[in-house]
Amino acid sequence: MNEIELARQAINGNEAAQLQLLNLYKDPMYRIAYSYLRNQHDANDAFQEMTYQCLKNIHRVQKPEYLKTWLVRIVINTCLMMRRRRERDVITNDFQEQSQHKAELFELNDVISKLPIEQQELIHLKYFKDLKNSEIATVLNIPEGTVKSRLHKTLKKIRHLFGEGGIS
Repeated sequence: MNEIELARQAINGNEAAQLQLLNLYKDPMYRIAYSYLRNQHDANDAFQEMTYQCLKNIHRVQKPEYLKTWLVRIVINTCLMMRRRRERDVITNDFQEQSQHKAELFELNDVISKLPIEQQELIHLKYFKDLKNSEIATVLNIPEGTVKSRLHKTLKKIRHLFGEGGIS
């Protein structure tokens, strides 16, 4: 029995013909899914979804010669849907990470604002302006050793303030 006759019987409800067709198209459909998703597990999921959709809706296929094309379309649409869902999950995770990062920045800013002006300026120059200790010494017109010791004391104080806030 050729593919078109097998497809005709499958469309008319012959379950044995449906299973035989699914088995016949199993490898090419899996390869298509894998080429889109680049993941064996996801490709298997896409193939299972295609199988489900096929068994549920095969009676809607109007021309038996287009059954394989119909199945390919189901696999591709399933893969695209899975990729969109995966991208949405990544965006959601990124948003949550950004929200957490912003909260940490607010807390850090709050702690820095509790420092004396000289220490705030030192932290700003070192970590926000990204200046080297020698450059900070030039800007503040103090020795480089003084910059190092003040930074050390300031960072120690920041750690202490974070510890008091329960952040540590």
